[in-house]
Amino acid sequence: MTPDAHLVAHLVGSTGLTAPEAARVIEDVVAFHAESLEVYVRRRHAELRLTGLHNPEVFATVASELEHRVVAAPLLSPRQLRRIVHG
Repeated sequence: MTPDAHLVAHLVGSTGLTAPEAARVIEDVVAFHAESLEVYVRRRHAELRLTGLHNPEVFATVASELEHRVVAAPLLSPRQLRRIVHG
């Protein structure tokens, strides 16, 4: 993935980072948010269970987290995309 040049320039101008540093930050953020919904839910469930929480608390916590988290969009087939556009 090559970060968008306008976004790199924006980060350089607003943070004082160099262009390579800004590009690396963008790549790291995109990679962090590339985790699918299913992978995120399974990972957080396992992490929270290790803290001693039971499923009702785990599911409430994960649901709350998902309200504020960007997750990767699922892969869609051309047919699914057409159905979104044309109903």
